[in-house]
Amino acid sequence: MLDQWYNGVVTRIINETDNTRRFWISIPEMRTFDFKPGQFVTLDLPIHEKKNKRWRSYSIASHPNGTNEIELVIVLLEGGAGTTYLFNEVREGSELVVSKPQGAFTLPDPMEKDIFLVCTGTGIAPFRSMIHHLHLHQIAHPPIYLIFGTRFEKDLLYAQEMKCLMAEHPNFRYLPTLSRDENPDWWGERGYVHAVYEQLLADKRPANFFLCGWKVMIDEAKQRILAMGYDRKDIHLELYG
Repeated sequence: MLDQWYNGVVTRIINETDNTRRFWISIPEMRTFDFKPGQFVTLDLPIHEKKNKRWRSYSIASHPNGTNEIELVIVLLEGGAGTTYLFNEVREGSELVVSKPQGAFTLPDPMEKDIFLVCTGTGIAPFRSMIHHLHLHQIAHPPIYLIFGTRFEKDLLYAQEMKCLMAEHPNFRYLPTLSRDENPDWWGERGYVHAVYEQLLADKRPANFFLCGWKVMIDEAKQRILAMGYDRKDIHLELYG
C-alpha cells in the first residue's frame, strides 16, 4: 500500500506524436525528487471513488538531475479513464497527486553482461532514463542495445535524441524497428523486435534482458529468450496495461 504522496504541478505539456504526450511535473514541497533510473510513479487521479480504480502508474522518462521535476510520456488509450482525464482535463498549472518513486526495474550493479533493452511504444520511458543517466555520469558499461518497436516511423519517441546518444556513446546502439512502415529510405530495422535480438545473439553470449511494453510483446519475448537457452533470472520486465 502506498503511504507517501506529494502534490505535483504540471509545468509543461508537449504533443510528441498524434496520440502521445509528454508531461513535466514538479513537486514544490521537495527540493529534489530522487529516484533510480527505471522506476515509476503512481498518479492518484480523480476518476473514481475507490483508490485502486483511481491509480495509474507511469515510468519516469527523465533521468535524475537534482531537481524536483520529472517527465512522463503517456499514450492516449481508447476508452481509458486515466489517460482520457490526463489528455482532456490536465493543463499546464494543473495539480496532480504523485506517489513516491517505486519499482526495482533498474540496471544491475555491477553491469557485467551485454544488456538488451527491448520495448514498444511508451515502454521506452525507463530506458531513456537509464541511458541518459549512464551518459551524464560517464558510467562504464558493457554494450547496450535499445531495440524499440513500433508500426510507423512517425510513432517513434525520442528518435533524434537516441541517434545523438548513439553517436556520442560507442557502447550504445539504438535499433528502432518498424513493423508496417514501407518507406524505402528508412535507415533502421524492419519487422518485429524479436528477430533483432535473436540475430544479434546468434552466438548465445551472456546477456541481460529488460522488457518494457505491452503484454503480448513481453510474453512472446520471454518465450523466445528462454528458447534461446537463457535463464529466467536473465529476464527483467515492466508490464504496461
